[in-house]
Amino acid sequence: MVRSLIESDTDWVCIVGKSWDLHVKEVLSIDLSHYIKIIEETLTYLRSKEKRIFFDAEHFFDGWKENRAFAKEVLKTAEEAGAEYIVLCDTNGGCIPSEIAEIVDEVRKGIKVKLGVHMHNDSELAVANSIVAVEKGADLVQGTVNGFGERCGNANLCSLLPALAFKMKKRLSVKNLNELTSLSSFVAEVANIIPDTKLPYVGSSAFAHKGGVHINAVLKDPKTYEHIDPAVVGNQRRMLISELTGVSGIIAKSQDLAVCNKDEAKMLLENVKKLELEGYQFEAAEASLELLVRRLRNEAKPHFRLGGFRVLVDVSEGSTRSEAIVKVIDPKGEVEHTASDGNGPVNALDRALRKALTRFFPEIREMRLVDYKVRVIDTKSATAAKVRVLIKSTDGNKTWTTIGVSTNIIEASLNALLDSIEYKLLERKESIDSQISKL
Repeated sequence: MVRSLIESDTDWVCIVGKSWDLHVKEVLSIDLSHYIKIIEETLTYLRSKEKRIFFDAEHFFDGWKENRAFAKEVLKTAEEAGAEYIVLCDTNGGCIPSEIAEIVDEVRKGIKVKLGVHMHNDSELAVANSIVAVEKGADLVQGTVNGFGERCGNANLCSLLPALAFKMKKRLSVKNLNELTSLSSFVAEVANIIPDTKLPYVGSSAFAHKGGVHINAVLKDPKTYEHIDPAVVGNQRRMLISELTGVSGIIAKSQDLAVCNKDEAKMLLENVKKLELEGYQFEAAEASLELLVRRLRNEAKPHFRLGGFRVLVDVSEGSTRSEAIVKVIDPKGEVEHTASDGNGPVNALDRALRKALTRFFPEIREMRLVDYKVRVIDTKSATAAKVRVLIKSTDGNKTWTTIGVSTNIIEASLNALLDSIEYKLLERKESIDSQISKL
């Protein structure tokens, strides 16, 4: 392994060394003095090859609490052997900020080289622990985008970086923090993990306002309910619509929803209240909300009609097969009647619907489903309960969410699918109209 580090085309290398005697004795099964010698020889050899060294003292905080003398010896050996950064690791993620502050403060007095920290989030304190470590003199913080990592993850850089820059006024080597939200989304997409809407700073709910009192105050001064300007991390303010929003909230969102006056806002609010009684929630389904507004204003006429559908599920010899048959009719009265199979009834219905509509609207090929959620609304009704289905779709440029509600999960899914397709076609129509107007 050391040979590979030497052969690597890097100026810096990172060596991980145990600093908890429990690991040395029980896991590695070697003598403590022998292990100290291994650290010294390894780092000295790397320095002789002109490598600059980060030394990660794994399990340092637990080691310090159980055998301070050995933990200190590990750090001192690494420093004297040429490490330029010594990184103190809370590898089990079990420490609390007061412990971190006390230990880093003590270590800082005895170590002359730069200190770093590496925090795990098993106690949901990785960011807090990193911040107090910086307050006590740490020069470097290790973390990951969105906090991804083993077990409960690592310190989330998407929370740490803005906290250091905007709260603690630290000068960072990292630039372009206004691209942090897009970075968070990109990493989640590459990792094929659905972004957490509740993430601080970069989550879609981080600057979302729902209550009428909140929205009214934010319109007067955003500082009343926002701790920073969302734009500095590349996020944006959102006004959510529900029965709690009030007319002022809908008017605040008027630019997005094309609601022009108080009468239209009141009409929309009444419709939202009525639909919420049926189980709808529009906070996470803004595409369906926009379609609702446009339908109330008679601006979104259907691009097609569903003439009927049938879903078949065949279970035989331990295997399950789902097939959907749909009939769609375009505005000119042309009919497309087709079928498709799928991994389940909803997947089969989705595929059949797309197959039928592609004849009339080829741009549907651009769409794909990225998330599908089902929520039971009334658990007391058990398997007869009404369900809420949320479908998130994308065309590669834009992502939108639609909703369907029914006591029949297939019907609820279908309603959400239909709204998703209608929203895509509405966007396409507006794009064409915009191009025509420029001619």
